[in-house]
Amino acid sequence: MKKIILSMVAGAVFMVSCGPKSTAVTGPKYTASEQLVQGKTIFENSCAKCHKLPDPAKHDDQGWIKTLSRMAPKAKLNDEQHQMVYDYLISVNKK
Repeated sequence: MKKIILSMVAGAVFMVSCGPKSTAVTGPKYTASEQLVQGKTIFENSCAKCHKLPDPAKHDDQGWIKTLSRMAPKAKLNDEQHQMVYDYLISVNKK
């Protein structure tokens, strides 16, 4: 019985450790112009590979959080790149 319980616990820990990391963007982090320029470059180079670039005014800040949370993994952005793109978009967003 102990082996079964121990196996189930080990399996659950393994499954959780293999899941996606949830280091989602929750708000702005970078404000320096250098990071915003990097965010723009990443946005233009990564997003345009698959589709036309969306207008930054298309979403408000929360809308970009949702959109980028869905699209950043597809674009293979790391957490820092994800944050820089978000910060760039909200810096030029008029909403």
